[in-house]
Amino acid sequence: MVRKYPNIMFVNVDALTYAGNLHNLSAIEEASNYRFEHVDITDSEAVNRVFETYSPDTVVHFAAESHVDRSITEPTAFVHTNVLGTLVLLQAAKNTWAERKTVGLFHHVSTDEVFGSLGKTGVFTNASPYAPRSPYAASKASADHVVRSFGTTYGFPYIITNTSNNYGPFQFPEKLIPLVLNNARLKKPIPIYGKGENVRDWLFVEDHCEALEKVLFNGKVGSTYLIGGSNELSNIDLVTSLLDLFDDEMGNENGSSRALITYVEDRAGHDFRYAIDSSLTEAELGWNPKHSINDGLLQTVRWYIENQEWLENVLTDAYQSYYSKQYGSQE
Repeated sequence: MVRKYPNIMFVNVDALTYAGNLHNLSAIEEASNYRFEHVDITDSEAVNRVFETYSPDTVVHFAAESHVDRSITEPTAFVHTNVLGTLVLLQAAKNTWAERKTVGLFHHVSTDEVFGSLGKTGVFTNASPYAPRSPYAASKASADHVVRSFGTTYGFPYIITNTSNNYGPFQFPEKLIPLVLNNARLKKPIPIYGKGENVRDWLFVEDHCEALEKVLFNGKVGSTYLIGGSNELSNIDLVTSLLDLFDDEMGNENGSSRALITYVEDRAGHDFRYAIDSSLTEAELGWNPKHSINDGLLQTVRWYIENQEWLENVLTDAYQSYYSKQYGSQE
């Protein structure tokens, strides 16, 4: 969007925690309509300075601790960032827009995990009750509620989007898809929770970004939009498809990387299945995901193969320590 809308100033606020990487932004860092501010959203003084400096009329709130596994071992960090951080941003936006008599928009980007877990049938809809089952999901559900409370209490202009599992380039390798590809690259065991039967709806990151753009420009204030990829796969089916694509791209013997699959103890409270009904978003905003799961996975596999230096740079000692703690030593 920085390139597409040269007359709009984009201010990127990021705390640059373990998964943050300024190299991901090298393509736009010199753009005249882009600024970066190294700020933690839980720091109200720093956030207020950003609002005073730039007086933004739109906030798109992506910032979050987002990995379920980490939320199980470090729940405090998730509540701190996802709940308190959201409140700090809301207050800064509300106060700034009231002082400057600006009609703004606060777009809160959330997750389908706030709705809990599905059985073998059914989908999440706008009428689905909240039933979070992990500290991560609970922190995001709390943030959703705080955003809506500002709308009801103060007439604050907000939109919420709840989306399914994203995948694609630049994703930190604690997430399933880049973890699988990195381990295949290194010929290391690939850990799969339980029997690999848990099902997720996968959404290619570019399709998600296009949906967010449509919501920003055409969404109705006070609305919630569900954004899904309509690509349901069990974890084991996803992993085997990824590995077969990887072997094909690398010229390996067909199916050879499947031998790296290792089943490990299931994650605590592991949700069985997520699926999203995006029909309202599609009908109201004219959005549909453009990438099939096969096309999206192939693009993703090729990106990680072509960007192995990027992977090496993000795989720090801290990541290795976390990996060993989470999955055990499987050298």
